[in-house]
Amino acid sequence: MPPVTSVSPREGAFLLAVVGLVLLWSGWAPHDRLTWFMEIAWVLAAIPLLLATRPRFPLTRLLYWLIAIHCVILIYGGKYTYALTPLGDLWREWFGLVRNNYDRLGHFAQGFIPAILARELLLRRTPLVRGGWLFYLVCAVALSFSAFFEFIEWWAALIMGGSADAYLATQGDIWDTQWDMFCALCGAILAQLLLSRVHDRQLGLR
Repeated sequence: MPPVTSVSPREGAFLLAVVGLVLLWSGWAPHDRLTWFMEIAWVLAAIPLLLATRPRFPLTRLLYWLIAIHCVILIYGGKYTYALTPLGDLWREWFGLVRNNYDRLGHFAQGFIPAILARELLLRRTPLVRGGWLFYLVCAVALSFSAFFEFIEWWAALIMGGSADAYLATQGDIWDTQWDMFCALCGAILAQLLLSRVHDRQLGLR
């Protein structure tokens, strides 16, 4: 496979600075410190990993930007908790919703961004080629990741009891788990439909 089109050092530093500044902002008096930490733990794990792997295995420019956006979504949700985000409250007011739906955006992103990550790794590290099997396996990876995240929420509820309510953000919806996984699946499908051509060009496949 030819070299991928990745971010320049300056562009990478910009994305890192943006995520870092948002992270610092979110850590200033978050609504619930434990929930904040549980939400941003993924960001704290991802940043060192991306920095360590960049010299030998740089990702595409598209993927770095998507990961940065995903980090901001997670950090913002951690700042306020997903059930109390001002942005979600604004949507509820505008569209007459019965709940704060910011968590729906979070789970949609949980399918949308990991789908492109899975697609890139499968195309670059396995014999898979573009086509139906790749599309299906990317959806399966995104959906399995979403299911694993639901396991984490379940374990948190078992360990923390009522203290996990802010992290779970179910807001009384008995179908919240199903909605979360459905949103992730929709995100994975839409990401491939919208971004495959751009992704292929950056992978040197077009």
